[in-house]
Formats: sequence, C-alpha cells, structure tokens
Amino acid sequence: MPDLSIDFCGVRSPNPFWLASGPPTNTAYQIMRAFDAGWGGAVWKTIGEPIINTASRYGSIDLKNERMMGLNNIELISDRPIDVNLREIAEVKKRFPKNTVVASLMVESKRETWHDIVRRTEDAGADLLELNFGCPHGMSERGMGAAVGQVPEYATMITGWVKEVARTPVIVKLTPNVTDIAHMAAAARAGGADAVSLVNTFNSLVSVDLDTYAPRPSVGGLGSHGGYCGPAVKPIALHMVSAVAKHPKVKIPISGIGGIGNWRDAVEFILLGSTSVQVCTAAMHYGFRIVRDMIEGLENYLEDKGMSSVMELVGKSVPRIEDWGNLDLNYKIIAKIDAGKCIGCNLCYIACEDGAHQCIRVEERPRGDLRHGVDLKHVPHVLEDECVGCNLCALVCPVPDCITMVQVDTGRPHMSWKQLQEARGKSSQCSAEELLAGSTKPHH
Repeated sequence: MPDLSIDFCGVRSPNPFWLASGPPTNTAYQIMRAFDAGWGGAVWKTIGEPIINTASRYGSIDLKNERMMGLNNIELISDRPIDVNLREIAEVKKRFPKNTVVASLMVESKRETWHDIVRRTEDAGADLLELNFGCPHGMSERGMGAAVGQVPEYATMITGWVKEVARTPVIVKLTPNVTDIAHMAAAARAGGADAVSLVNTFNSLVSVDLDTYAPRPSVGGLGSHGGYCGPAVKPIALHMVSAVAKHPKVKIPISGIGGIGNWRDAVEFILLGSTSVQVCTAAMHYGFRIVRDMIEGLENYLEDKGMSSVMELVGKSVPRIEDWGNLDLNYKIIAKIDAGKCIGCNLCYIACEDGAHQCIRVEERPRGDLRHGVDLKHVPHVLEDECVGCNLCALVCPVPDCITMVQVDTGRPHMSWKQLQEARGKSSQCSAEELLAGSTKPHH
C-alpha cells in the first residue's frame, strides 16, 4: 500500500489528516477518540487565558438538501484552564506517541507572556506549536488573533519572540481577512516561522431572522460578526494556499485548511502545496469516522497514480497556477451536445441566451420524437462558429457528459496577453487580431 505518512518540519505523522483547532479538539477525550478512528494528528483547541463563551454560538447556510454548506461561529478559544489543557496534552502524547499533537496558542502581546506559554507547552510534550494569528472575532477585539495576523510587523515580531525560546517547530496560523495573505505568510517567515497554516475563518454575518430582526446566531436578541468556514470557503482557501505556495519569500511547509470534507478535497490542497490538511467543520457535522473514507480514498488514488508516497503529491499543481496574463489567448474549446443524452430541459439554452454569449439555438422537432421516454419538442444546437468556450452550458446541464467541451485546433501559435503587449510594441501598426494570428505585418 502507498505510504500515507508525512514529514512536517521534521515531525513524522501517520497520515496528512489532522483535526483543526476547534470544538472537536477541546479535550483529551475527543482527541484520543479521533486518533483511535485514524486521524494522523490534531491541533488542540487554542490555549490561552480561559474565556467565557456565549449561547448560542453557531449559525449555518444550507444549500438545497445539504446542511451546513457554510458554518458561522462566535465561539472563542478554550474556556478551560491552561494547566488542564497542558496536562491532557501530556496524557495524549503518552498514549499516542506516534500521532502528531499540535498546541494552538494565543496570549496577550507581551514577550514574557509568550515565552512562558511556549516553555510550559513544550514541557507538556507537544510536537508542534501553532500560533493563532487568525481568530477574527472576540479575541481580535482584545488585541489578539486577527489583530496580530493583519499587521505584518506584529506577526513578525511575535513570531520572533516565540522563536527566541521555542525548541519545537513553530507554525503560524494565518487569517484570510487581509488583502494579501501571501504577504502575511512572508512576514511570519521573516519572524522565523517554520511553517504556516491557512486559512482561519472569514469575517461574516451568516443571516438575519426576518421576524425578530436579530442576526444569527442570536444571544438574547443580539448578534455579532463571527468566523465563516465549511465547504463554502474551500475555493477561496485553495486560492490562498496556492498563493502562499508560489510566493518566493515563503517556501516553508503549509498545513491547508478550509472546507475539507473528503479525500478529494484533501488531495486538491496537497497538490496546491499543503503537506498536511486540517479538518474541523466536516468532523463537527459527520463525526470522526469520516477519516476512514479519507484514508482509503487517498490510498486508492495514490495507487491509481502509481505513487508510493503521499509526499510525491505535495505542490504538484503549483507550477500550473499562472497569472492571467500568461494564459494562451489562442487556445479554443467549443461545446458539443450529445443528442442521445439530451433530455430537452433547455437549461443550456436559457443560461447561454440570458447569462452568457447567445451561442445556442433551439430546433423544433416533431411531436412523438421520443428519447429516454420523453416527448421532445425542442433540442438545443450549438452555433460552433460563435461559441466562446465559456463552459456555462456544461456546468448547468443536469445530465453527466451530455455537454462536453472539445478543443479546436486554431492553427495559431501560443499568444498570451503579455506576449501580445510585447508584439504590439514591436509591430504597432498591426491589429490585435493580426498579432494573435502570428502576423507581424499589417494587412491593408
């Protein structure tokens, strides 16, 4: 079987699947149950001076039949004493020496306070330290969490304080609530961070009760901004992970977070630069057992790809992420509709006509023309010469593989926007169309 173990900053983990810091990692009881289920590691719910949480704490967005497509929370860090958390970390490491235990830390922005919590945590036996510079609510109002992670100088400074005394590798957890997360990752690296984890939750108000006018979740009829996570944030998290992976001033391991719910999600994060992946919302929704499918799915995927180790996947897609200006403007695809699979719903026609480029027409068919037992009156037809290859029709089509996007050989050379600008500078008399066609001589 392929080897799922990973090396993260010199720490060996049985597999890349870690529980993220949050409600599922609040106690030793939970984390030991998770390790029994198969999780390779866990990031302890953030440790600091105990706080008092509110009720209620969670709100969600549902999408049709899927519950908790997006989860909002106003829960803060651990409400249990620091000594209790550290004692339980020691208990977990004693029982599960091969599993990775990461201590998530957040204290006030004083050098001596950080030195103290780091020393105490390392004495408890944590394998890695994760500095929570990402919490967007509650703690940021106290000068911690995102209040640190949104200011490069603060992130560099506090990371530097930690590295003055830390003997174990230090991960900095980044907030997505910034203009350029890769810049913040570089700031953490400048402070001596050994790795980064991203993304933490997004600032959000999930919904408002239209009868009471109170935001959800509601605390006595009032609400506050919280942190948004779950499947809905995955595309943004993937972008941010790839941006950090490509940044020339970072180049340290990444632990990917954001909407991971199955092995496919995990593979996408790994391909874009993550060595480990952290899961929270999916574990809250479905329980710790989901890791079994993740492990089996990843093993089968690696076997199908002929790979012996998951480490072979790390960053494999990063070179394929390019600036828009480097994409080939002469690459062309068009839509093809399989008439044998079409059910005549005309969603492709409506989407193209109203929301895209008016490249589909509907042909009348005689009554009694049956396909799949359906009486079809209208069958969509692609105007291939006008199709711009936007993909919208294929995305809205409810029938698998009914609409496919097929590459067309234009006979033209690769020409990106940047190359086009260079060519314009050299041949100012040529039109853009002439330059795209590879000509450097204007037609008169």
